[in-house]
Amino acid sequence: MIRKTALVTLLFFVLTAATAFSAPAVPAKRQSANELDTSAVSAVLMDENGTVLFEKDPHKRLPPASVTKIMTLLLTVEAIEQGRINLDDEVYASENAWRQGGSQIWLEPGEKMTVKEMLTAVAVVSANDAAVALMEHIYGNEQAAVEAMNKRAEALGLANTHFNNVNGLPTSDHYMSAYDAALIAKEAITHPLYMDMCGIKEAWLRDGKNWLVNTNKLLWWYKGADGLKTGWTEEAKYCFVGTAKRDGLRLISAVFATPEPRSHLRESMKLLDWGFANFAAVPIVTQGTVVERLKVNKGIEKEIQLVAAQNLNLIVGKGQNKNLQKKIVADSSVNAPVAEGQKCGELIVIKEGKEIGKVDLIAEKAVPKASLMRIFQDMIINMFTIAK
Repeated sequence: MIRKTALVTLLFFVLTAATAFSAPAVPAKRQSANELDTSAVSAVLMDENGTVLFEKDPHKRLPPASVTKIMTLLLTVEAIEQGRINLDDEVYASENAWRQGGSQIWLEPGEKMTVKEMLTAVAVVSANDAAVALMEHIYGNEQAAVEAMNKRAEALGLANTHFNNVNGLPTSDHYMSAYDAALIAKEAITHPLYMDMCGIKEAWLRDGKNWLVNTNKLLWWYKGADGLKTGWTEEAKYCFVGTAKRDGLRLISAVFATPEPRSHLRESMKLLDWGFANFAAVPIVTQGTVVERLKVNKGIEKEIQLVAAQNLNLIVGKGQNKNLQKKIVADSSVNAPVAEGQKCGELIVIKEGKEIGKVDLIAEKAVPKASLMRIFQDMIINMFTIAK
């Protein structure tokens, strides 16, 4: 069975790759959002800040097929980041995982692989059995994992998403909107391990016996593409959530229920092409850059530096990056103790009187409260300084 799987996978890759590389490149046209059309039933194009650039029935609840696994992958990566599991932990396949149909790596009951191998199988070939095995390893059983997925969806503010399994195989009461899928992708791109796994083009399992080739062909076809997830079932049709970055601009495209094979990839590229042709990223500040200094009252230090909590890149229409104003909103001083990373203000970007972006300003380091003796000494020094 394993040998046959490798041959089928190889044949599929050769055929799809030949089709992809023979397709002529179509230059992006400068057109407005109203002129842009897609065969997807539901679609969204947004930037990494969550700004929606194009939408078509974005909140429609639809079966997401394997796009479901963008949440499965997110919970797994977060569990690794939190130290709850490690990449080299051994995961044993249950009978429940073995029973899964659709895309799989044909796990046998009791077969073991590392978390990294299982994660690779989910990210690269959308393995339903590996997704179940991973979630059971983290949460104990699939139902507990589904509850965790729905809880995480609620935390992300997803109003039109509900999970009933961990891999997207057809089931009742299991749906997602294109907008919600894009929001999960927006969170996913902030996790380096997530992006590393989704960017794997090919990998080997079982000591080189199984060759895995990524179902996301944009990794080969599209400049700047580095994620995320394809999906298909008879009910859901063809779905895709993808992301690409060019010249500092990262875009996220989500298309649901496109009609025929590869149409989900084609429609996603159409949206991305339009986005890159019409918008540009304007770097405002990078994470960790010192933006302001604040006076510290009653601290062992009299001043603290405020740094940007994260990168801030704004997306604007090409040629419309003029008249941007930066405004710092912060108190004139802060009372000790100050914790490292404590929010002490905001950097706000304004264009034509409207706020178009902002980033938190946080304390670069901790400043403990000074002793009473130190505070008294500072008061005396200040008194003499004023007197002069």
